[in-house]
Amino acid sequence: MSEQQAEAKKAFGIRLRDLRLDARLSGRQLSAMTGMRPSKISRIEHARQNPTEDDIRTWCRACSAENQIPELIAAHRQIDEMWQEHRQQLRQGLKNLSAKNKPLYERTKLMRVYTSLNIPGFLQKPMYVRAVVEAVTQFHKLPDNVDEAVKARLGRLQILTSGPGQFAFAVEASALYVTLGDQATMDEQFDFLIAATRMNHVSLGIIPLGTTRNRVWAGENFYIFDEHTVRSDQWTGTYETSRPIEISTFLRIFNLLREQAVYGDAARAEIEAARRHLQSRETS
Repeated sequence: MSEQQAEAKKAFGIRLRDLRLDARLSGRQLSAMTGMRPSKISRIEHARQNPTEDDIRTWCRACSAENQIPELIAAHRQIDEMWQEHRQQLRQGLKNLSAKNKPLYERTKLMRVYTSLNIPGFLQKPMYVRAVVEAVTQFHKLPDNVDEAVKARLGRLQILTSGPGQFAFAVEASALYVTLGDQATMDEQFDFLIAATRMNHVSLGIIPLGTTRNRVWAGENFYIFDEHTVRSDQWTGTYETSRPIEISTFLRIFNLLREQAVYGDAARAEIEAARRHLQSRETS
């Protein structure tokens, strides 16, 4: 069990304990109302035993909290799936991982993407993708065939350029200054970002360097697939959630980030500024 899963289980036990306390019930009183042994109630509240879904329903009814049953069951189902370690994901190889994700990408009608660390995957051109794949395979010591892995990952770009879906991007300008590959790699990437700002089905916003962050600050990359799934990449793994309350929070964050971005000519100016910065480093 990952540390994140353990924390989630602990937090879930606390939520059930709080329901009991809000209902002014002792452990023994809840036991009498539900038929659960007091020791089981204690183990559940301290995350030493997983409740069944029937346990959750019975617990909520005893605490007059029937309205929380759907959300609590959804949260409980997700605990074991919410954190996927990169080491586990990458065992299947980058090529196979891309193939596994493709159906989700293809059925998503509206993709919302925020990145602060790199160019979003759906906007990555071939040379940039190759630089990413080479870095990942080297760091994780993967046996992937780089050419095959690059071809598979370019499927995201094909979905963006040929698929029927809509895309909304909010990208920190700092991501434009992270150099992968050489000057030619970045020039190809900058050229495509400029082109993407003119695509009818793409909204590409750049959050300028030095933007005052009064309401929301820069954070980890995340992807919102319609309104049913969120994925957020971190150093050692990927957080994934389908809980409505979590998705609602990410949507609110995304909308606040989009409000800080610039679009059209102003976004293109941010991209060209990053290009000039890289060129000045190359010639100095």
